Amino acid sequence: MTKVQFYHNAPDQLALACELVAKAQAGGRQVAVRAADPAMARKLDLMLWTVEPLAFVPHVMNGGPLADETPVQIGAPGSDARWPHADILFNLAADLAPGFEGFRTVVEIVGRSEAEKAPARARWTQYKTRGLPLKAFDAERRVAL
Repeated sequence: MTKVQFYHNAPDQLALACELVAKAQAGGRQVAVRAADPAMARKLDLMLWTVEPLAFVPHVMNGGPLADETPVQIGAPGSDARWPHADILFNLAADLAPGFEGFRTVVEIVGRSEAEKAPARARWTQYKTRGLPLKAFDAERRVAL
């Protein structure tokens, strides 16, 4: 059964995503990151090159030629029909990711604005209705809610 974690109150959604993706990949996890749109996906791609000065987070855009053998994939709605890995999915988009049920863990990162909170509440309700185990964390204070 898919476990779902929400990180609420993120001061910078992409910075937190980079940090959590780097930690997951360093821990041996295979990661899919679903950005809100192609522009966000490109920005995340650039940020992952510099997340830590002496670290490297191997990543490619979803559907790229090395996608099947790279531990971190980045995609956006429309390019997320097939993920080659099914370990952990970071969802930065406003809707549920297609096929999220196939992942072991889904991580939702929610910013501070009402424009980000309202869709996150709807996703929380959708996950809860499906009976999935949910955990919530305050991203800024780094505590469970």
